[in-house]
Amino acid sequence: MDELIARISSNVGIDPATATKAVGLILAFLEKEGPADKVSALIDAIPGAREAVAAAQAEGGGGFLSSMMGGVMGLGSQLMGMGLGMSEISGVSKQTIGYAREKAGAGPVDDVVNSIPGLGQFV
Repeated sequence: MDELIARISSNVGIDPATATKAVGLILAFLEKEGPADKVSALIDAIPGAREAVAAAQAEGGGGFLSSMMGGVMGLGSQLMGMGLGMSEISGVSKQTIGYAREKAGAGPVDDVVNSIPGLGQFV
């Protein structure tokens, strides 16, 4: 996870704490919306990912509006609520999915991405 966070901080230009929280929210979103078996394998392939998901879920976040919105829009609302702009959200998402492809393989990750309506356009 440290490697992914360093990559995001360097390439996207956000601090490590924000990057860690954003990755946790993204992975928690995948866990909630994607096929359980495939998402579980993806998360298990990234060292430290389970902890990031647990931290994101424990902290909650996003407030009332994002809790009312589902899917990709709800995730976007949560990430914007952290102060991230659209280009930063795109960068974090692409880096996270790219890293997941390196660790878990393109096929399984693409299966997860393709199973969630609207996600493919952001990653």
